[in-house]
Amino acid sequence: MVGYTARYLKTESGYMGQLLEWPEVVTEGADIEECERSLADATNEMVLAYRELGKPIPVEHALFQTIMVEV
Repeated sequence: MVGYTARYLKTESGYMGQLLEWPEVVTEGADIEECERSLADATNEMVLAYRELGKPIPVEHALFQTIMVEV
């Protein structure tokens, strides 16, 4: 099992979700719960597609850090 980091952004139509370690996995949903489910489904589909194409599945973990700045 591999864990990925999801990022969710509010959009005009709901939410956009994307995996930080695998940026090609991106999806949308009307609300955050729908977006989470859609992102999980998209990730599973990408795993299947990469396996079928013989492409390596990104499994390396990156370190993400929040940098605080005054705005």
